[in-house]
Amino acid sequence: MPRVKRGVTARARHKKVLVKAKGFRGRRGNVYRVAKEAVMKAGQYAYRDRRNKKREIRALWIQRINAAVRELGMSYSAFMAGMKKAKIEIDRKVLADLAVLDKPAFAKIAGQIKASLAH
Repeated sequence: MPRVKRGVTARARHKKVLVKAKGFRGRRGNVYRVAKEAVMKAGQYAYRDRRNKKREIRALWIQRINAAVRELGMSYSAFMAGMKKAKIEIDRKVLADLAVLDKPAFAKIAGQIKASLAH
């Protein structure tokens, strides 16, 4: 069995990590041993935050809807209960967009919901 020198493979592996660590501060960006840990941690943060982003965006939609609905004299929870009662199936993303970009359309929906709650 011939002897295998692994310099090329190791260099490639190190280079791959250091490219991912480009822009990191201090030794985290240019020393392999430190950069490897920093890149692994960055990957963990990225994985976690891809999931957290969904939560944060939903929370933002809810805040926007709540603000728009309070201008019309309702609370968010009453508005959502009225949506179910009026059988209006618009998701929070679209509602938030309407609340920000098309206030008259949102007010019309809110009017329908108020009418359904009055009955």
